[in-house]
Amino acid sequence: MGAAHVGVLQALEEKDINISYIAGTSIGAFVAAFYAFSKKSVDIQEIASKLKWMDISGIAFKGNGLLSNEKLGELIDEYIGDKNIEDADIPLAIIATDISTGEKVVLKKGSVAQAVMASTCIPGIFNPVEIDEKLLVDGGIVENVPIDTVKDMGADHVIGVDLNAKNSFGRPENIIDVIVNSFHFMMKAAVKFQTKDADLLITPDLSSFNMIDTDQVEGLIKQGYKDAREMLKKIDN
Repeated sequence: MGAAHVGVLQALEEKDINISYIAGTSIGAFVAAFYAFSKKSVDIQEIASKLKWMDISGIAFKGNGLLSNEKLGELIDEYIGDKNIEDADIPLAIIATDISTGEKVVLKKGSVAQAVMASTCIPGIFNPVEIDEKLLVDGGIVENVPIDTVKDMGADHVIGVDLNAKNSFGRPENIIDVIVNSFHFMMKAAVKFQTKDADLLITPDLSSFNMIDTDQVEGLIKQGYKDAREMLKKIDN
């Protein structure tokens, strides 16, 4: 579903909106990392269009998850290099959750690849990532749309993107589907409180897409672009 973020970025570029700060959670952290390191939407689209499940995950032979998302971190290194968050061209923050305490962890320093792996680590599916002696999992548990985080970074006007607002969750066919659906239901319930302070909230209609089919990437990008363009008309008004 995260491919819809790329379409939103396309619409922002078309409007020539300058992004001074960027924060991302879960797959939003993956997209934000590329953009913060000067990859434009067309570059991210090219990367996303080539991705398959096996490109970003592998069987976990040890740890606390069914799969490992180490390959996702390797993709970050491949396309932007072995970089630290503080080296980004646009100030970047990545959200994760300390699975030992339930606290929000805002990553602004250290390995971009490790931070993205932590933020995209759906509990029970992917192995948690240890950073600074903290065991981290998906940031969506604590802040799926990081409005407060980007305000704390210094943003005066905030555009948020909520991919769960207009989404449908099909009948689960396996344990992965059960975990993913449950996780997103939990996030959806919390997001309305997290997004109330956004100056503009973009909510792409993703109800016709499923949660895991990577062949939908082009359609998701187009949908994100279409809905973002409509929402951005409010700026003109």
